[in-house]
Amino acid sequence: QVQLVESGGGLVQAGGSLRLSCAASGRTVNRYDMGWFRQAPGKEREFVAAITITWSGTNTHGADSVKGRFTISRDNAKSTVYLQMNSLKPEDTAVYSCAAGLYVSDYSDYARYDYWGQGTQVTVSS
Repeated sequence: QVQLVESGGGLVQAGGSLRLSCAASGRTVNRYDMGWFRQAPGKEREFVAAITITWSGTNTHGADSVKGRFTISRDNAKSTVYLQMNSLKPEDTAVYSCAAGLYVSDYSDYARYDYWGQGTQVTVSS
């Protein structure tokens, strides 16, 4: 069993930055692939970024809409995954949730993940 708790959301002006954290607990959590997804009111859940385990370390992946602005990283010593969000836009407004899964074959598919946090609200004002 894995428990995920997000933090770091809030209200920010367009062009600003936020760093989201996802603290994980449970057995062997550092072996899990981790992803961030977001959902805006009236819209479907959307892939944001993922960090996956490889033989040599990790790979990071990001949606086209956030590439160059958002960066995902993980600190295994703290069992925490971060999402650094820069140059925020009003269209980034959503509830952001982190997810964990083992050997996630399609990191952009939310159905591939087994565990979810409760989400944190990010609001970007224009």
